[in-house]
Amino acid sequence: MKYVLMFIETEEFAQRLEAMGELEQQAAYAAVTQWFADHADKITHHTHLAPVHTATTMRLGQGEPVVTDGPFVEGKEVVSGFAELEVADLDEALKIARSWPACPVVEIRPAS
Repeated sequence: MKYVLMFIETEEFAQRLEAMGELEQQAAYAAVTQWFADHADKITHHTHLAPVHTATTMRLGQGEPVVTDGPFVEGKEVVSGFAELEVADLDEALKIARSWPACPVVEIRPAS
């Protein structure tokens, strides 16, 4: 089954990362690189998204679509990247997500 893990950054996480010294930041990024290496046999695609301020949102519905700069919602949590997995079941996806070393929230969704 395919699942997508969406890595969700909170304001607090972003502030902690920004406040880290260079060596601490390097260690944090190395942990993420190692996580991807550890699960490379299950990850079929992944990417890091550009910062939320670069987003463009299109609202569909009544009348003409409305295009605005910025994220689709004003929130304290933003999706910063994702990984697509090919695993046996949700339990395996949860096991992999549980080991994520960075953003404090991981949303898991089945993908077709």
